[in-house]
Amino acid sequence: MTGLSRPRPRHKFKARACESDGIKFPSLLEARYYAQLKLREKAGEVLFFLRQTPFHLPGGVKYVVDFTVFLADGSIEFIDTKGKDTLLSSSKRKQVEALYPIEIKIVKA
Repeated sequence: MTGLSRPRPRHKFKARACESDGIKFPSLLEARYYAQLKLREKAGEVLFFLRQTPFHLPGGVKYVVDFTVFLADGSIEFIDTKGKDTLLSSSKRKQVEALYPIEIKIVKA
């Protein structure tokens, strides 16, 4: 059966993947936040930002924040976009905040 493709399985939380600036995002919320950061960057409020920053936890586990934002005032924000915050992600986030001197901000739909 060449030429036929299987339909993509639906995301368990009904997130819709999309693309912006040639970058594939797992959700519209994350893509919209990216667009917002680009505007803030042009306005000079944000110096630059990184996507998908990993934090390594004990046991070979990692937690990946969606955006690490470097602001013009010298501060740094760690942002995770969540349509639904699960118990597992909340637990991992608390571990990261206990191990590293940071606070992860959640942006919800």
